[in-house]
Amino acid sequence: MVLSTPMVAARLNQMPLTRWHKRIAVIVGISLFFDLFDIYLSGVLGTVLTGAFHIPKSEQALLLSSAFLGMFIGSIGFNALADRVGRKAAFLGILSTYSVFTFIAAFSPNAAFLIVFRFLAGLGIGALLPLCDVYLSEIFPAHNRGRIMAWTYTLEFCATPVEGFLARALVTTHFLMAGWRWLFVIGSIGAIIVWAMQRHLPESPRWLESAGRHQDAERILARFLEEAPSSATQVKGPTANVVEPKRVPLGTLFTPTYAKRTIMLWIFQILQTFGYYGFGTLVPLVLASKGLTITTSLTYAAVSFIGYPIGSLLSVPIVERIERKWIVVGAAFCMAVFGILFGMTAQPALIMLFGFLYTLSSNIFSNGYHIFQAEIYPTAVRATAVGTAYSLSRLMSGLMPFILLPVLHAHGATAMFSVVAGAMVLLMIDVGALGPKTTGRALEDVNERVIVQEQGPNVGM
Repeated sequence: MVLSTPMVAARLNQMPLTRWHKRIAVIVGISLFFDLFDIYLSGVLGTVLTGAFHIPKSEQALLLSSAFLGMFIGSIGFNALADRVGRKAAFLGILSTYSVFTFIAAFSPNAAFLIVFRFLAGLGIGALLPLCDVYLSEIFPAHNRGRIMAWTYTLEFCATPVEGFLARALVTTHFLMAGWRWLFVIGSIGAIIVWAMQRHLPESPRWLESAGRHQDAERILARFLEEAPSSATQVKGPTANVVEPKRVPLGTLFTPTYAKRTIMLWIFQILQTFGYYGFGTLVPLVLASKGLTITTSLTYAAVSFIGYPIGSLLSVPIVERIERKWIVVGAAFCMAVFGILFGMTAQPALIMLFGFLYTLSSNIFSNGYHIFQAEIYPTAVRATAVGTAYSLSRLMSGLMPFILLPVLHAHGATAMFSVVAGAMVLLMIDVGALGPKTTGRALEDVNERVIVQEQGPNVGM
């Protein structure tokens, strides 16, 4: 292939989709599958664990929140590390952390032990998703970045119905140990699979270029080009004034343009927790509040969770056609409506229908915002910025049971989902008013060009 520019980032933007891109998408998708499986463990098993360890209602929130509090710390620490040592090294460290502690949690003798090791597993769980957002956004070409990332997330979200049906099948069984313990063991094996395939994961060439490691970036780019389709014989040169990723200080995030983006994303992450994780982690307890048995509530939850991968799949054809921030706004509106309807109904068919529509909408929402949040920051500080913002959602996820469960117990499911709907309305205003446009644009045009315009062409030199 003929290359007409020395800039790695510019060539990544113009590159056709290669077989290596697709392998990366699958490997990251598998790692995220087990990550999401782990995130929802405490929520899906909430009623089961409460019974197994005789946990009173007053302490249910602590069990649900322990992993999320670990996620808050891990999301900041590991993603800041990724800006220093690279995306791949941080990625493998995260996998090891959550897999080891989740495996240990499977053998918890009491509730206190389980809470501690869910917290420790959360250190890794909370960091993986925002880091993968960053990594994928830096690897894939600009013209199909959103579409391929949505395919990757679709593989991830197959975890939710799989987990739901596994929980339904295993919680009443006992083979060597209680069935719920096997769910923790299954959640821990993701790192083993990904470690076996990690040789196929390159370091981010954009990160290498921003760190001044140009030769390493060139070697990885050359491997991508070797696997490009044979019909693609030339990569066209970029338009004039291409901006190269450079080292910039963390304080860049609080310059006029980036302060607006940072405030927008921080507010968003605080509010989105109520809508996204409020349903996924609390739905078994919501169904129990309607008088359903553990087995029946797990069945209804499993059917509702089918909407997660279907919603993710439906996002694939629209993420490159509709501006990302408006996808987030539209999906948040649907979540508000279907959540209230889910809370109001007591009929089995309608519970499963509105639950399915809620999860379907929530994963169009999720894919839109995960792609979006990784596109609005410069390469040199992208992982730190996204991880810090995302940590706020983990903190709120830890606090959320203490906010929503009292409303559920005191006033019922409709009141709880009314609180969720209110949060979604505020979120829609936040993103609609403050979010930048990113769809189809090179990351450097969304970010580094803004820095040059604000601070001058010699920034980072």
